[in-house]
Amino acid sequence: MSVFTAAADQSICAPLPVLGKDVTVPLVTGGEVTYAALDYAASAPALQRVWDDVAAYAPYYGSVHRGAGYLSQLSTDLFESSRVTVAEFLGCREGDQVIFTRSTTDSLNLLAAALPADCQVFVFETEHHASLLPWRDARVTYLNAPRTPAQAVATLERALADRDPYGPALVCVTGASNVTGELWPVKELAAAAHAHGARIVLDAAQLAPHHPVDISELDVDWVAFSGHKLYAPFGSGVLAGRSDWLRDAEPYLAGGGASRKVARRTDGGVDVEWHTTAARHEAGSPNVIGVYSIAAACKALTEAGFDSLVAREQQLVSEVRAGLAEVPEVKVLSLFGDDAPRVGVISFVVEGWNSSHFAAALSAEYGIGVRDGLFCAHPLVRTLLGSDPQDVGECGAPEAEPGEKSLNAIRVSFGAGTPDEHIERFVRAVKELVSEGAQWKYRTEDGRCVPDRGTAQH
Repeated sequence: MSVFTAAADQSICAPLPVLGKDVTVPLVTGGEVTYAALDYAASAPALQRVWDDVAAYAPYYGSVHRGAGYLSQLSTDLFESSRVTVAEFLGCREGDQVIFTRSTTDSLNLLAAALPADCQVFVFETEHHASLLPWRDARVTYLNAPRTPAQAVATLERALADRDPYGPALVCVTGASNVTGELWPVKELAAAAHAHGARIVLDAAQLAPHHPVDISELDVDWVAFSGHKLYAPFGSGVLAGRSDWLRDAEPYLAGGGASRKVARRTDGGVDVEWHTTAARHEAGSPNVIGVYSIAAACKALTEAGFDSLVAREQQLVSEVRAGLAEVPEVKVLSLFGDDAPRVGVISFVVEGWNSSHFAAALSAEYGIGVRDGLFCAHPLVRTLLGSDPQDVGECGAPEAEPGEKSLNAIRVSFGAGTPDEHIERFVRAVKELVSEGAQWKYRTEDGRCVPDRGTAQH
C-alpha cells in the first residue's frame, strides 16, 4: 500500500514561504547561523500566506454570532465560511459537522465525552497520548503494536469480533505515526470497524499537513487535527464527522453559544434548550483568528497542490534516510519496515549517545532544532527500543548523563516549508557528531541537556 503513487510523476515544487525562515540563532562555538526548524511534528511554522491573511483580517476583528455591528457580522460570516472551507478540505459528507476546538487533544476529549453509554473503545498502544488517553470513562481495549499493516487490520478484526457485549464501539487510529512517520492502513481499518458494527475516528494530526485527508474516501466517521501542525498559529483544532453522537451528547462546555434558550422554572431552577448544531460544543467566544488561520492553511495547501508537495517531501525523506543509512551507529525506528510509506517524520537513536545530548549538540553547534524524548507516545517508543516498562525515561526529560545510553530517541521532522539546505546540514551534522564527537561539553539542567557555557570539548 502506498498513498504516494499518484505523486511519483508530479513536478517537485519549491518550499512554501514560512515565518521564521530567515531567523538566525547563535552557535555555542561562535557566530550565528540560519535556524533549521526540523521539529514540524511538534509544531510546524506558520505559512507566510496564512499569516498575511490573518493580518489582513485583524483590523476587522469582532465578536461572532451575537453582534449587530458590521465587524461582528463580518467576523461571523468569516467564521462560518471557514467551517465550509474546512469541510471541503476534508471531503465531509452531507450531514457531517465541523466543530472547532483547541487542538487534536481537545477534539478527541470532546468525542470521548460524547460516547454513548456502554461504548467500547479499541486503540493501539502505538497511539500518541492525545488519542491513547481520553477514553477514561469508557471500557478500553489496548491493542498490541502490529508489525505490518495487515497485522494491524487482523488484530483489530479479532478484537472487535470477540467483544462482549456486542454494543456500540469506537476505534481510534492514527493516520501517520508521530514517532516513525509511517502511514497506517486507515481505509482498511475503517472497513474492518464497520464490518463489525463499530465506528472509527482518525487522528490526522500528522497526516493532514502532509497528505490529503478525505473523510468520504477513507470512510472514517470522524477526523481530528490541530492547526499548529497544519502551518497555522497555535490554539485551534478541528473535530469533523458524523453528527448523531455529538448531537445526542451533553454539551462539551456549558455556557453561552451552546444554548438556544434558557428560562427560569417556578421551582427556582433553569430549563435549557441546547443547540443541535456544531454550536452545541462551541460554548463561549470562539477563537475566530485561530479558526480563520486553519481555513487559510487549508486553502494554501490545496492551491499549492498536494501532489507536488508530497513529491518534494518524499525526496527529502529519501535524502534523510539515505544519509542516516551511511552511519552504522544510527538506528532508525520503524514498526512496518524500511519500505513502509511515511511522511516527513523520522526517529532514531545513536549508539553510544544519550539522545538528549545528541539533540542538544545539533542545536548548540549547528543551529538545528529537533526533538528528543518519548514524543508523548511512551508505549510505542518503549516497544520500538525493546525496553521494559520500568526502564528509566520520560517524555522530554533526560535522566541519563551526556554520553550515557538513554531510553529517549531523537526525532527529525520536516514539511512544506523545509529548504534543502536544512536537510543537508542535518545529515552532515549527524555524520560529524558521530565521527568526531561534540565540540562542547554538556550538562543536565532543569531536565534538559544544555551546553556548559565556556567549556569547549576540544
